[in-house]
Amino acid sequence: MSDSSAPVLVATAGPVTTVTLNRPEKRNALNVPLLDHLIAAVGHAEADPTQRILVLRGAGTVFCSGLDLEEMSRGENAAKSADLVEGALRRLSGTRLMTIAAVQGAAVAGGAGLMSATDFAIATRDAKFGYPEVRRGLVPAIIMTFLRRQLRERDARELLLLGKLFTAEHAHDIGLLNRIVADAAALDAEVQSIISSLLQGAPQALSETKRELAELWPSTYEADFARAHSIHVAARTSAEAQEGIAAFHAKRRPNWAP
Repeated sequence: MSDSSAPVLVATAGPVTTVTLNRPEKRNALNVPLLDHLIAAVGHAEADPTQRILVLRGAGTVFCSGLDLEEMSRGENAAKSADLVEGALRRLSGTRLMTIAAVQGAAVAGGAGLMSATDFAIATRDAKFGYPEVRRGLVPAIIMTFLRRQLRERDARELLLLGKLFTAEHAHDIGLLNRIVADAAALDAEVQSIISSLLQGAPQALSETKRELAELWPSTYEADFARAHSIHVAARTSAEAQEGIAAFHAKRRPNWAP
C-alpha cells in the first residue's frame, strides 16, 4: 500500500492493481502531482508481468471533479498540466492491462475523461457526469478522442455543446457506462465480477484484442491526440478561458452568459 498522504494510492492484490486518486478534500481534482503519480502508477503496473488488471478509483465521495482550475489559472503549471492530462489518457487507453473505472459521486470534465479512457466503466446509481468545458471557455478536445469512438454523434454533440450534468442512467443509455449499481458495496461486487471474468481470458489474447479494437478505427489514437493537443492548449490560453475560470472561482456568470 502507498503512503496515505500521496496524491495517488496504489495497492496490489494478486494480478490486480488498484490505483486510487487521493485528493478527496479537492474532490480528486487533477493537478500536476496527481497526474504525475497517476502516469507513473499505470506505467509501473504495466511493467510488472504479474499484473493483468488495473482498477481506477477515487478516494472520498467523488471519483474525480476534473482539472484543478485553481492550479490551471497559474501560468507556470498550465502547459505542464495539459501535457500530463494527455499523458494520463494515453497511458490508460494504451496500456496492455485491462482497465476498470469504479465511479462514485461524480466524474466531471477530465474526471469523465479518465473514465472514458478505461475498458470498463461502472458507476453507482446516484453518480453524476458532465463535460462542462465550454461553460469555462475551454475545449474538451482530448476527451473527444474517446467520446467520438464511444458515442453516437448526436449524443456527443449534446454532452459537449450543452455542457450540462447528467445522470448515471443517461450515461448508461448512451454507452458511457457498462453497468449501473445501487451503492458502494454493489460497486465493489461488480468490479470483482468483471475481474473474475477477465481472468478467464488468456492475457496475451486479451491485450491483442484490445490493441486491435483501437487500431480498427479509421484514424489512430496518436493522430487524434496530436490534433487534439494543439486545440486544447490554445483554448487554455484564450481570453474566454481566462474569463470562464475567473467566473467559476468568483461563482458568477461569465460575460458571455445572459
